[in-house]
Amino acid sequence: MRKALMAAVAACSLLAASSVANAQEKLKIGVMATLSGALTSGGEDGVRGVQIAAKELGNKLGGREFELIVTATDASPDSALRAARKLVEQDKVQIIIGPLSGSEGIAMRDYSKTVPNLVMINGSSGALETTFVNPSPNFFRFNSDGAMWMAGLGEYVLKDKGYKKISVIAEDYSFPYTQVFGFALGYCRAGGQITQRQWVPLGTKDFGSVIANIPDDVDAVFLGLGGGDSVNFLNQYSQTGGKAKFIGGSIMVDQTVLSSKGAAKRLLVGTPSSGGVADAWDDPRWKAWVKLYQESFPADKRFASPSLFATNYYNAVKALAIAMEKVKGDITDGGAKLRAELAKVELDAPNGKIRLDDNRQAIATTFITEVAELPNGDLTNKFVRAVPDVTQTLGLSLDAFKAVGLPSRTNPECRP
Repeated sequence: MRKALMAAVAACSLLAASSVANAQEKLKIGVMATLSGALTSGGEDGVRGVQIAAKELGNKLGGREFELIVTATDASPDSALRAARKLVEQDKVQIIIGPLSGSEGIAMRDYSKTVPNLVMINGSSGALETTFVNPSPNFFRFNSDGAMWMAGLGEYVLKDKGYKKISVIAEDYSFPYTQVFGFALGYCRAGGQITQRQWVPLGTKDFGSVIANIPDDVDAVFLGLGGGDSVNFLNQYSQTGGKAKFIGGSIMVDQTVLSSKGAAKRLLVGTPSSGGVADAWDDPRWKAWVKLYQESFPADKRFASPSLFATNYYNAVKALAIAMEKVKGDITDGGAKLRAELAKVELDAPNGKIRLDDNRQAIATTFITEVAELPNGDLTNKFVRAVPDVTQTLGLSLDAFKAVGLPSRTNPECRP
């Protein structure tokens, strides 16, 4: 009897010691961001979003102190895989926030399946396939995908702007495919025509031949570019004296471009777009987030307003904080309870309410915007309207959405 009692006491002591150690042990969180290549400015702002959230939380999650280990990628799947393996195998992180770019996200979906105890929360990547095709049970995305960010834009530019015939210039990888896919679903079904699609490599320096090939008979050009590619295109287009009207993909008119140096960005004034944020949204949550962002960094070390990337990475950390509080910082079960709580998180985010579907994909708000110039000369995205509760199937039944097929250079077709 006494031996059994002593054994029970010893077991309890070990458990208590383990719990104390767990509470005191600093949690390691990996952050993957594109810090080289065309999307560098977005990656830098994503890291700012994480830093703001960490400071707000007092560097504690569920009562546990944490440290951030930031690892750079260049928007390619290979660089994302290298970064993730370093974080897991060398740095021994248990949670990763990232990645940023679409093709990186698909690679991380597949990688996360090979590390079942890892908790991966998407940074800002927006390829449809990441959560729609063979989703990973330990990959969570608290932002819309690129097609969801286009919800309502096609109908708006056709009916309100009168753009009946357009061409497309976009980068040749998964995220722009997803954006054009989402735009075309609405635009073409409403009666619009896409007469040409030009796909360019990520990191394109010379847009001369692309600009020369823009048809003369289109009402506008949809630009699915981002970061340095956006700026390069605008600089070169301005030198031609062209007068085309533009429709912006979500990161074509993001603050990563609108806050860039030079005058060519003013070609975007009046450009309609849509995405996960609206710079000038008159909502208390958004205005508080803008103020917090602006006060967190000197003016020359940030954008005029938080970018889509800063907002998405910030939201990822805040979602993690809610779930970690529920499990009291305990992930000794391989993160099983944490993953269960993450799936249930409902986030009252700066850019609207966010919840997850059964594939751990965000259901969120899309904002239709137009680029405008402020009295001080800064460019902003003027709020036009909000499209709430956008789902990954864009209002279609699952069977109808699957019948459309996956995003590609040519899908969906948009014939007259």
